[in-house]
Amino acid sequence: MLAGSRVTTMLPVVDMGRARAFYEKKLGLRPGTQRPNGEVVYALEGTTVALYPRGQPTRADHTALSFEVKDLAAEVQQLTGRGVTFEEYDLPGLKTVNKVCVLGSEKAAWFKDTEGNILCLHEDLK
Repeated sequence: MLAGSRVTTMLPVVDMGRARAFYEKKLGLRPGTQRPNGEVVYALEGTTVALYPRGQPTRADHTALSFEVKDLAAEVQQLTGRGVTFEEYDLPGLKTVNKVCVLGSEKAAWFKDTEGNILCLHEDLK
């Protein structure tokens, strides 16, 4: 029933201007469309991301959004050059080395947006 539906990832933001600058300038997303309810929607390949205004910062401790990329090392380098700070983890079953963790059939790197949402880049290992 839902298998053919488009999906929108909803991310809460406290400061829309600050969040838009991060998503558009640092991550390089094309400028989003602002809706009357205050949401800003970004059209990506096959999906959408919506930033919605919220009075309190997020408290989620999990990945809210993951971008699949073809060359993780190149993307991490490019985003680091734009001022994105990647997380380093040393947990049981999850350890990053130079910002990257190998998880079975994929590599991944995590960072937070200006609002505290945890975002990820991942590359499938073929």
